[in-house]
Amino acid sequence: MDTLLLIKAAIMGVVEGLTEFLPISSTGHLILTGALLGFDDAKSKVFDIAIQTGAIFAVILVYWQRLREVAGGLGSDQRARRFVTNVAIGFFPAVILGLLFGKAIKAHLFTPTVVASTFIIGGFIILWAEKRQNTVVRVENVDDMTPLDALKVGVLQCLAMVPGTSRSGATIIGGMLIGLSRKAATDFSFFLAIPTLIGAGLYSLYKERALLSTADIPMFGVGLLFSFISAWICVRWLLRYISSHSFVPFAYYRIAFGIVVLATAWSGLVVWAD
Repeated sequence: MDTLLLIKAAIMGVVEGLTEFLPISSTGHLILTGALLGFDDAKSKVFDIAIQTGAIFAVILVYWQRLREVAGGLGSDQRARRFVTNVAIGFFPAVILGLLFGKAIKAHLFTPTVVASTFIIGGFIILWAEKRQNTVVRVENVDDMTPLDALKVGVLQCLAMVPGTSRSGATIIGGMLIGLSRKAATDFSFFLAIPTLIGAGLYSLYKERALLSTADIPMFGVGLLFSFISAWICVRWLLRYISSHSFVPFAYYRIAFGIVVLATAWSGLVVWAD
């Protein structure tokens, strides 16, 4: 067993869990961290996607009561059926566009320079969204969303196919821009992540199964465990945070981090692998 490889897997798991549900791009951070650790071969890219499942189990645990109520009410509760329908509608665009363009995007856009640029652009979009937030809220609770609201968020989620954009950022900030409250946008982003990330993880493992062997189980197990623990901590913190704070600090973080990556790459201080 390669101890150094397991340490790298643990670091990547922590990075995934801490960044998956914040509007700062888990994929972007994984690409950059992997470049620094030398953890960026073909197998590691499968690993990056697969360990998202650990983060999703943290969401399922945090929202377990709500998910259980929805499952139990599907036969008789109209609110539960509308909730599941909205999640399905929001999930659908990512399936279609992912199958059509996923391979090309991974081949051409998964580079530190692209990540840094989208970090900066996304930061300015968050600042703009927060400035508009007090004047456009029309949906306070996720149960008040219409199928059209869900479809719009689902289309916005597809922007996260470009690394560095952030799936959470696209759905939460995008949701705010179409009229959802910060709480409603965040809740729906979490619920939408469940089928999206589990589906992406299983599809990636199946498609790249030829790269994997039983010897990889410890590496994936460590990544999943650390992803789950760090995501559980992060989700609970974020739900408390949004009750009284905006996403503005994340915008400044994105802009600053993107500038640092571009500056160090340009100066040669850090060799970010492409």
